Amino acid sequence: MPEFPDLEVYRSALAERLRGARLERLRLAAPHLLASVEPPPEALAGRAVRGVRRLGKQIVLLLDEARFCSIHLAVAGRLHWTGPPGAGRNTAKPAQLSPRGNLAIWDFALASGESGESGESGQLRLVERSRKKRATIRLGATAEALAALDPGGLEIPGSAPVAFAARLAGSTRTLKRALTEPARFAGIGNAYSDEILWRARLSPTKRADRLTEAETARLHAAAEGVLTEWAARLLEECGAGFPTGVTAFRPGMAVHGRFGEPCPECGAAVQRIVRAENECNYCPACQTGGRLLRDRALSRLLRDRWPRNLAEAAERRRTLSERRPGGDADDRMD
Repeated sequence: MPEFPDLEVYRSALAERLRGARLERLRLAAPHLLASVEPPPEALAGRAVRGVRRLGKQIVLLLDEARFCSIHLAVAGRLHWTGPPGAGRNTAKPAQLSPRGNLAIWDFALASGESGESGESGQLRLVERSRKKRATIRLGATAEALAALDPGGLEIPGSAPVAFAARLAGSTRTLKRALTEPARFAGIGNAYSDEILWRARLSPTKRADRLTEAETARLHAAAEGVLTEWAARLLEECGAGFPTGVTAFRPGMAVHGRFGEPCPECGAAVQRIVRAENECNYCPACQTGGRLLRDRALSRLLRDRWPRNLAEAAERRRTLSERRPGGDADDRMD
């Protein structure tokens, strides 16, 4: 799922392209995309774009007369742009709707020249490469309707440490879960919560209400640093183009998506816990004092054979390797 850094790149790219633009129409290939009743899509036609903002994990197109269009990309939704980012005539062939391709298309008349007169066209397309279609679009016509879409999570970049600590106070959730709750913190998901906890040197399964004052301050600094640094990095990589490589797995990440690879800090093998559709990646040496965290599948299957730390895991691999001459050691623990 796109998180704060990628969503900020989307927001920035769209804000640049839609300055002074007018929404001509919104087309939908799949009725399930629309998660609102009023106003209908045709009511947005002809509305001028007043801005683009991020609301938690939603991209919101702000139109005149308080109209808005909110886009939640969920896990596999991605945005694509067809049209000129600046000067030059748009010669690209207009995109068409497709249940397996372009699920939604926003057609814009773009402003050009100092007069602001429309002379070019642009298309924003929503594509979801997954069998499970979870992306949603919500339309609204009042400031109150827009405010109701805000889950209320704290925007961490620029936040005060005391405000961050207040969001964690009294929570019995694990840190991994607390960081990814939309009503608690804005824009954090599976990927960047792993990176934040690694930088803070904290176990993902530690309860939020058991942090010391120093640990809370360290977590806040790590969260702000990871989000702002990655957002700046992705904005620089994107440059004047439209973001096309939005992914939860990036080469520069420390632990997320790096199961079995060495921790960039200490060299220990990165571990993971897989639960349902999510996974938690961590460095046992840096975050859990060498202890291996239990998941809900393999650890239950192995029971007493589940290694408690890295040393036991290494011994288990050595033993299995000796029992299977010529075969590879069991690598499920690294």
